[in-house]
Amino acid sequence: MMNKIEFDELSEFKKDLKRLLKKYRTLEEDLEVVKLDLNDEPGESPPFSFRIDNLGLETCIIKIKKIACKALKGRGVNSGLRLIYAHFTDEQKITFIELYHKNDKENEDKKRITDNFK
Repeated sequence: MMNKIEFDELSEFKKDLKRLLKKYRTLEEDLEVVKLDLNDEPGESPPFSFRIDNLGLETCIIKIKKIACKALKGRGVNSGLRLIYAHFTDEQKITFIELYHKNDKENEDKKRITDNFK
């Protein structure tokens, strides 16, 4: 039995979630599913998730491109939602950094990432 991963969220992530919940009512539920998946496979897992390089960080930052969102009917994993998180292998910990829809913005907030992680 593997250790359970500890999940944490940046305050900015909580704001992202709150904002997106107005549009996507099932998001908290959907994130619980994502957490279950991450417990099994916390590292990058293409084509669903990729490590973001070129940040100049030691921390492993991963972007999930395919999140199933029940509120986006018929879209399945191609919901357009993006989740950015930091994976601390040694501590068995994941910190959610950012959540956004690809129609709202093109890329992750690199400044938010580099401001919060070294």
